[in-house]
Amino acid sequence: EAKRDWGHARDYVEGMHRILQADKPDDFVLATGEMRSVREMVELSFAHVGRRIAWRGKGVEETGVDETSGKIVVKIDPTYFRPTEVDLLVGDASKAREVLGWTPKHSFAQLVEEMMTSDLAEAKRDAASGKRTV
Repeated sequence: EAKRDWGHARDYVEGMHRILQADKPDDFVLATGEMRSVREMVELSFAHVGRRIAWRGKGVEETGVDETSGKIVVKIDPTYFRPTEVDLLVGDASKAREVLGWTPKHSFAQLVEEMMTSDLAEAKRDAASGKRTV
């Protein structure tokens, strides 16, 4: 259920460039201002390849099951929990918007689509070269 402010690197690089072009040094926050859950990221990622996830269980025992095959495709691994984890992370980029005219241009859905397209292309290259893929 952790929620994050997911943003596209291209947007942040543009924001950093604008910061460097500012007339005087200052501190800025670059963020989308939108909170999206890890669950949403997983669901959009699987939807990109035509699969739907059904969630079963609760807490660390929750799993994501492919609705068509019934196979468990998502498991929670506590190894990746951060000791100082916070549930909600969202940024306020209003100063960057007002002073620099910066706003993110890429949506969350576009970000997920690009990430999946890239990961799938890499998996195909790995498979073609004989590397073990997930």
